Amino acid sequence: MDNILDIAKKVLKTEADAVYALIGKLNGNFEKAVEIIYLCKGRVIVMGMGKSGLVGKKIAATLASTGTPAFFLHPAEASHGDLGMVTSDDVIIAISNSGETEELIGLIPFLKRFDIHLISMAGNAGSALSKASDVNLDISIEEEACPLGIVPTASTTATMAMGDALAVALLTKRGLKEEDFALFHPGGSLGKKLFVKVKDLMHTGDALPVVSPDASMTEAVMEISSKRLGVTIVEDDNRHFLGIITDGDVRRGIEKWGKDFFDMNAGEVMTKGPKTITEGELAAKALAIMQGKSITSLVVPNADGRAIGVIHLHDILKQGIV
Repeated sequence: MDNILDIAKKVLKTEADAVYALIGKLNGNFEKAVEIIYLCKGRVIVMGMGKSGLVGKKIAATLASTGTPAFFLHPAEASHGDLGMVTSDDVIIAISNSGETEELIGLIPFLKRFDIHLISMAGNAGSALSKASDVNLDISIEEEACPLGIVPTASTTATMAMGDALAVALLTKRGLKEEDFALFHPGGSLGKKLFVKVKDLMHTGDALPVVSPDASMTEAVMEISSKRLGVTIVEDDNRHFLGIITDGDVRRGIEKWGKDFFDMNAGEVMTKGPKTITEGELAAKALAIMQGKSITSLVVPNADGRAIGVIHLHDILKQGIV
């Protein structure tokens, strides 16, 4: 029996070779397919049966997430009423390694009747599907990774890679930026980095730890402890922000002054002019400042110099902004 690792290595090499071979198959057909999709006024509808269908779902999802409206339509369901989802403004991408999948071939008369653009991904340029298409993208392979040569392995890998090539070419042609990509992923880490602002996460109102400059350090420590933000704001009677005292300041103060530390007031211990951030800034920027300064919180002042919030490192990390 062959060594398990040798089998795995052969599978990976066979699939890698299949993907690499696609480079030599790229030609004007690929450029034409990109242009057809780019000019599409409707949606890209991806179809495929079996493993090709599963790959098609991934391709549709990748297109949709990169600025090309797309969805997957099962060919068998299409012929039983779901063709109502298809309009003359749409483009079909039909996937079939053989190019002779009955469920796809049966849809060709409908597509031709309504003059719907058809892009095929097939491994046989002489197949019925390839010949009926406006353009065929050659996904043929030398061999499957399966020793029996019948289980879709290298062929599905090559098809998925061709779909990725289409999606990336299209997003580049559309000039998609990181901000645009985030619009399609508001719940992902990128979306959060680009949309969640300081004002969305900061602690405000009664949750703010605040003491006056005349407050004793015992009061300041109690405020830091009760509000659980590792810091207290020091402000005057007019609520103007004067400085902060952190739990680190407390530890260092005790080391420096011993028991005399608690005879001091907040105004004597506070750090004046600490690093701050405005409420309109991105939470990701607040995180970058904290990491750069090795601190865990930032005070948020308003235009009048009053502290209106505190944003803490843990609140940012809980949102998955890293």
